[in-house]
Amino acid sequence: MSDPKLWVAISFFIFLAIAWKPLIGRILAALDARGERIRAEIEEAAKLRAEAEAMLREAKARRAAAAAEAEAVLAHAREEAKHVAAEMQAELAASLKRRERMAMDRIAAAEAEAAAAVRAVAADVAVAATRKLIADTMSGAGHAALIDKSIADLPQRLH
Repeated sequence: MSDPKLWVAISFFIFLAIAWKPLIGRILAALDARGERIRAEIEEAAKLRAEAEAMLREAKARRAAAAAEAEAVLAHAREEAKHVAAEMQAELAASLKRRERMAMDRIAAAEAEAAAAVRAVAADVAVAATRKLIADTMSGAGHAALIDKSIADLPQRLH
């Protein structure tokens, strides 16, 4: 019993027996506190995950709504473009008809002017030919007889 190793071993076991209860209590309390912190962190992570999933669902719903709205806007724009194209085509057709009518009116006016010019030239040619014919074939007495006859026919021609 005089071996110091024996006394160190005995004193160590006595120390452990005395310190065991408070030491184990502290170790268990520290482990319990750590477990509680871990449980709280897991609960917080689960809560954050649930919030993130809710936000994801909400974002997907907003994206789907925005896509549907964009599609509706595109469909409306396509319909409006068709409507505008139809109106423009109708306006173009009306404009072409107006221009065609104006061109036909101009052509008719030009034809009338040409016909009047031809008549005027024909009348001038006829008058000149008649003068020449009268001048070449009639004598002074024939001229006087023609003038008298024209004066006599004048009242009939005016009425």
